[in-house]
Amino acid sequence: MAKKDLDMVSSGRREKKGVGQILLLIGLIIYTLFCALPILLVFISAFTDDMSITTNGYSFFPDKWSLDGMNAVLRYGKQLFTSYGVTILVTVSGTVIGLLVMSMYAYAISRPRFRLRKFLSIYLIIPMLFQGGQLSAYIIFTNVYGLKDSLWLLILPLCVSTMNVIILRTFIVNGIPAELMEAAKIDGAGDYRTFFQITLPLMKPSLAAVGFMMATAYWNDWQNAFIYIDSDSKRPLQMLLIKIQKSIEFLLNNNNVPANVRAAMGDTIPQYSSTMATVIVVIGPIMVVYPFFQKYFIKGLTVGSVKG
Repeated sequence: MAKKDLDMVSSGRREKKGVGQILLLIGLIIYTLFCALPILLVFISAFTDDMSITTNGYSFFPDKWSLDGMNAVLRYGKQLFTSYGVTILVTVSGTVIGLLVMSMYAYAISRPRFRLRKFLSIYLIIPMLFQGGQLSAYIIFTNVYGLKDSLWLLILPLCVSTMNVIILRTFIVNGIPAELMEAAKIDGAGDYRTFFQITLPLMKPSLAAVGFMMATAYWNDWQNAFIYIDSDSKRPLQMLLIKIQKSIEFLLNNNNVPANVRAAMGDTIPQYSSTMATVIVVIGPIMVVYPFFQKYFIKGLTVGSVKG
């Protein structure tokens, strides 16, 4: 009898657990739809006639479709291609260099027998608490280093982050067995060989997570380009899109614009749809790449999270 009652209780728990999972699934689906709807609205608005947006506002079911907004962005064809190349170069180079530097730094401060471990840990945290400001950074980069209008100024400022180093260091401590590194030392491997042949390959989940965050930061960065970059050949994508928006606003607000310039932009200048088109140009590559890194992104942040 007791066994029968126990089976009834366990079956009741399974039923409650099944209902809870279904409710959780429904809640997650609704939440996902709420998150996806604004992105869907951006894509629809980019191909909506600007007059329709002016009259009826943004809508999931526009009265009239148009390619004017996207054409206004694509008219900067050659410069758009150049800016894409600059952004991709800066994103890939900065992410690779940053991951290499930060992973080596994280490995060094994770070694309990390393003499400078405490000093380097404090040295790492100081910039997170105290910063010299934008003016001092500008003077150092331009007058001292002489890097004005250089692509290095799009790479170096975002290359190392204190939080990313902490994530990588915690992953090494919690995710890689110390016995494995000790065995490598017993076999005669030095620190460089231990790092590059053992530690670095095992850090792939955390490197993918941190690398994706770094790549997103590089891709969306515009402030450094606005401050340091003057040449069109070195202008990244974000700065070009800001220039496109400023040009459209100038054409809309200035009545003295020559007729041939307005004709080159078309009979109507798409203010709202072009704004949405620029958003698509920016977030498109990130949306394509993210699903491939999602698995490593979640695993890396979970294993490499800071534990209390």
